[in-house]
This record gives sequence, structure tokens and C-alpha cells, in this order.
Amino acid sequence: MRKFLIGAALALTTAAAPAQAADIIPGYGPGYGPVVAAYSWMGPYLGVQVGYGWGNVPNSGTKPSGVLGGVHGGFNWQTGGLVLGGEADVTFTGTEDTFANWKFTNPWFSTIRGRAGIAMNNILFYGTVGLAIGELKATTPIGSESKTLTGWTAGVGMEVAMTQNWSARAEYLYMDLNERGYAVTGVQNGLDMNQLRLGVSYRF
Repeated sequence: MRKFLIGAALALTTAAAPAQAADIIPGYGPGYGPVVAAYSWMGPYLGVQVGYGWGNVPNSGTKPSGVLGGVHGGFNWQTGGLVLGGEADVTFTGTEDTFANWKFTNPWFSTIRGRAGIAMNNILFYGTVGLAIGELKATTPIGSESKTLTGWTAGVGMEVAMTQNWSARAEYLYMDLNERGYAVTGVQNGLDMNQLRLGVSYRF
């Protein structure tokens, strides 16, 4: 996973170079060299994300993992190099695991998060925290049972503007969904999940 993060960061940083070069306005200020236009992160955006998740279901012995993908949208406010915003996403997952006769799957989850970051022209480093909700399904020899769990999520990320409208991101999120009682397991079960995600966004 460390190689994944390092590779994603290198790819985004490399891709940022031509975008920064494109921001240079022809002409020179007196004695100051090329004039560079600052990129604006202000405004609404929509996008998609894909990635991989792995985690743990307490009191079950299962460690669900699998691919995930979904959509996100949000709005940014910017003052100087400080970028504040809000974002929501809906993600569908293939995370599942079986231990003994117990199987747990997480078909979907959704988050509503605040974001705060520092912009270096067209590169944004940010942190994010907020609320999470998702489905956790338990299957045992007794039968199947699904519950909607709530909790919290937090993470960090890096986003690079490729053009004035398009940006790409790499981020890590941790999600903790609270435990609830399951009749088919006879115990309390919840979900803790780590996620590595790549995404693209279109800014309006």
C-alpha cells in the first residue's frame, strides 16, 4: 500500500508540471521575470473515484477487503492559499470476507465531510473529516441480516489541477461505522475500514 501511495503522489506531481507551465502568462513584469497566474480552487465540482478498501468487523474474525468506486461532489471556498470546502460521496464496494461460517459484506457507504487544505497554485494538500453511513450484511448458517450503520471518517489527500476545469486526486480515508446487534451472529458487529482512492473531478 505504501508503494501505491508513493506512486500515486509521484504521478500527480509529475502531471502537475505541464499544468503549472500552462499558467504562465506571456510577458514579464519589470525586473520580476515571468508573471504566473494563480490557480483558483473556488467553486463547485463533481467527480468519480475508484480504489481499494480493507478493514475489520469486530467480534467476527472477518477482515473484509475489495475494490470500490463511486461519485463525489462538493464546493470550495478560497482565501489566499487557504482552501475550505464541503464534500459528499456515495461509494459502492466489493469488500467482503468469510471466517468459519460467518460472512460479512459492505455493499455501499456514503460520507459527508469538511475539507481544509493549503494550495500551492494548482496543487492542493488537504485533510478531511466528517460523518459516514453504510450497509453491513452478515450471512451465517442461520440466515442473512443487513443493517445500516453510522459513524465517522477522516483522511488526507493531494489534488492536482490538470487544466482550469479538470483535477486529479489521491487520498486515504479511514472509516469507523458503529457496532449494532445482529440476530444471526448473536453479538455486536460494526466495520472499521481503510481506503486508498484515486479520483478525477470537473470544476464548474
